[in-house]
Amino acid sequence: MPLDAAQALAAAPRVREITWDHKDVQLYHLGIGAGVPATDPRELRYTLESRLRVLPSFATVAGGGPPGVIGTLSVPGVDVDLARVLHGGQGLRIHRPVPVRGRATAASRVVAVYDKGTAAVLVLRTETADAEGPLWTDEAEVFVRGEGGWGGERGPSGRPAPPPAGEPDLVVERSLREDQALLYRLSGDWNPLHADPEFAARAGFGRPVLHGLCTYGSTLKTVVDTLLDGDVTRVREYRTRFAGVVYPGETLRVRMWRAGDDVVRAAVSAVERDDAAVLADTVVRHG
Repeated sequence: MPLDAAQALAAAPRVREITWDHKDVQLYHLGIGAGVPATDPRELRYTLESRLRVLPSFATVAGGGPPGVIGTLSVPGVDVDLARVLHGGQGLRIHRPVPVRGRATAASRVVAVYDKGTAAVLVLRTETADAEGPLWTDEAEVFVRGEGGWGGERGPSGRPAPPPAGEPDLVVERSLREDQALLYRLSGDWNPLHADPEFAARAGFGRPVLHGLCTYGSTLKTVVDTLLDGDVTRVREYRTRFAGVVYPGETLRVRMWRAGDDVVRAAVSAVERDDAAVLADTVVRHG
């Protein structure tokens, strides 16, 4: 059987030593679209080493990227075709501001496997800490098409909730580069779905698609730059559900609602495809 839920859940955590420095941070920021306009002081916080601040979503690629989607496939009990794998959702909790350079230990394990009937969902949790204590915790939800139906627990609903009622407090559009996926993948996600047209076709797409975590990072940057006064250290938690694909070269429309004193909700769509939803259930908790 390609997927053995019991074996995946029983597997020992995968522990890695990770390091990063300002070059990794700058490359990540460029990969999610920072640096436009290049001389804008607000953008130099993401691109110039003497002013550098780390967007918390960098945690998803620190040290060459946590195991995430591809790493989940190397867990004992999981032997599936990468072309049938989709990133369903991502959550991140920040314990301390992410430093510009660091050395840490990242421990990852599958903490849940759900049976959705036509697919399985695996939840991979990574706990990262340095010598001073916990830094961040992130969770990736990974859908594997065709691997459900064994009678396991169905788990929480995967259906995205509708956007908040009422007009958003702010709407921002972000243009993506044609080579956005090629640039972003240099931070460590080498899934050929994002670069190889033949592989993308085998997975059912007309052309390579953008990494969901690239859209994830770009959206957080938009929230921080507009509603959090550009202060990356205010972010406490960030989560989203991937509702649809994004293609390099498209324009993201980010709608944002203030939901109380410490919460921003957002919905993200692709402008060129009649506002097709790409991120849903997106929440940023801040201080």
